[in-house]
Formats: sequence, C-alpha cells, structure tokens
Amino acid sequence: MRWESGRRSENVEDRRGLRVGGKGIAVGGLGTIAIAVIAMFLGIDPGVVLNQLAVGPSTSQMQQADPASRSPEENRLAEFSSVVLADTEDVWSEIFRKSGSRYQLPKMVLFTGAVQSACGFAQAAMGPFYCPSDQKLYLDLSFFNDLHTRHGAPGDFAQAYVIAHEVGHHVQNLMGVLEKSHSAKARSSDGEANAIQVRVELQADCLAGVWANRAENQRQILEQGDIEEALGAAAGVGDDRLQKQARGYVVPESFTHGSSEQRMRWFLIGAKSGDPGRCNTFNAARL
Repeated sequence: MRWESGRRSENVEDRRGLRVGGKGIAVGGLGTIAIAVIAMFLGIDPGVVLNQLAVGPSTSQMQQADPASRSPEENRLAEFSSVVLADTEDVWSEIFRKSGSRYQLPKMVLFTGAVQSACGFAQAAMGPFYCPSDQKLYLDLSFFNDLHTRHGAPGDFAQAYVIAHEVGHHVQNLMGVLEKSHSAKARSSDGEANAIQVRVELQADCLAGVWANRAENQRQILEQGDIEEALGAAAGVGDDRLQKQARGYVVPESFTHGSSEQRMRWFLIGAKSGDPGRCNTFNAARL
C-alpha cells in the first residue's frame, strides 16, 4: 500500500502504554477478561460482550508507561494506522457529502494490553472493536502481529482492511444500522441474533471494500497484491476458521461474523463496485 505520503489523521487518541491497575473490575474481577476471551474463541462478537459488561477500572487506576519504550516498528504502525484512518475520513466524507449529509469523523484509540471504552473494559486479546456509544474504534497494534502469525494474513493492506472494517461499523452507526440490529437481536433467539450479527459484520466487510475502491480511484493507493492481502485477512478471521483452530470443529449456528468465504465475498463486492448501496446484506438472499 502506498501510504507514506498520505495525510495523518488528527483523530487518533494515543493511550499506548497506559497500564490498568487496581482490582476495580466488576463481574468477578478477571472474570470479565475471561468471558471476553472465551467469546472471541467461540466466534461471539466482542462488542456484544462489551455492551453487556460496561464496567472497568477508573482513570485513577491507570498509569502511563514511558513513551521511550515504544519501538520504531510500533511507532511506524501507529503512523500507518493514522494515515489509513485519514484516508477513510476523506472517502466517507465525500460519499456522505454527495448523499446530502455530513460524515461525523470517528476517533481511533491506540492502546496497549487493555482499555476502558464507553462500551466497557476490554483486553487486547479480544482484537480491534468499535464502540458506538463513544464513536471510537479501539486498536492494540500488537494485533497486526497476530494477524500475520496467528491468522496467516501478512501485509500492510491486511492491516488497512482491519481498520476499514471497524470504520465500516462507524458508518453503520451513523446510518442507524447498529441501533436497528441491536433492537432486532433483543427480540430474537440466540441463533437468530447471531444471524443478524453476521449480516452486520459482512456489511462492514463490504464497506471496507468500498473504501478500498474509492481510495484507489482517488489516490492510487494500491500496490500489486494488496487486494489479496485484504482477502487473506478476511479469510483469516472467518468464524469457521477461528472455531476450527480453537476447538477443532465448526458450529455454523454460532457464527457472528460470517465464514471465511462470506467475508471475502462481501469485501470483494464493495471493492469491485465502490457502491455502498451494494452492501445491503440485510436484503441479500445469499450471504
């Protein structure tokens, strides 16, 4: 990905090195973390867990680590993430402007290890997530290493896909999709709620593809192999692959993000069309 000359976003909140201390975590202390990690391995949306466990340490229980301890590689990843966020800002601002509305810029919070959001306390093991309550996406940069080593998805555009997917959730939030889906899930059985969440996640994948298409048309950011890197990331975090790795078998009715094939397909729908209107997974007969 050609990113070095790109604009850096002013909407990055850097909490790297903030260490969460004390024992003020509710739901049995470390039980909150354990539940979240289990949720991840079972393919359950971490955001759902966060919304239900909106508790955590106070600001007084957090201590700032020495910024000098950050490696040049980590700082480069932070700069890269800022550029990707800025690029999504430009793309979605233009899309919203043409539709007659204004795009509200989200913030990206960089953290280390654990973080407190308006949706609750989260640990890095849960992976990146978006919190609609504060309109922020949360990212521990160590996830990019996991993306490569654990999920078999190396490359900078694989990392860009992750950020663009979380921004996709922000777009859904502005469009009212997240609120509607949350209400629908509250009236549904567990299996039906999972199916609704799958459509939410696949739409975010498609919106990430829309960003890739528009950014390439506007600024020629793509290098050879970038789309393949994004597809590798989408496949690497598919529910079927994660469940197979975690417990050796797959339970489709427990999917909350979609299979590897579904995630790749919906990213491509957005990437090929560049049209958010093609991302209506809720009316799609085939996922």
